[in-house]
Amino acid sequence: HGCEYMTGGRVLVLGKTGRNFAAGMSGGIAYIYDTDGTFKDKCNMDMVELENMGEEDLETVKKLLINQHKYTQSTIAKRILENFTSEKKKFIKVMPMEYKRILEGKELEKKLELTEVSDG
Repeated sequence: HGCEYMTGGRVLVLGKTGRNFAAGMSGGIAYIYDTDGTFKDKCNMDMVELENMGEEDLETVKKLLINQHKYTQSTIAKRILENFTSEKKKFIKVMPMEYKRILEGKELEKKLELTEVSDG
């Protein structure tokens, strides 16, 4: 039940997940290191979509891996970092649909330079 009822933040999962991952996940983003391609079958797809990693996502994952190794001496994080060019293809982005809609709306507002109008 990883990321169950998650509402914000970022999560990096380097190990196996159990069933029903992302049940009730309404916010935040999870990055899953899916070495054997079985994650999709374990993910609760009611509120999330699985996406390919963009460049910004890959930079985030790399920073998270660096911190993971720095603070825990994780051999898994170190191995992924040493082989990032090939290993990055094994990551999946878990994105809540409603959260994505909100982020896209904010991005559109920024592009259009929309601001709130006050009556006073």
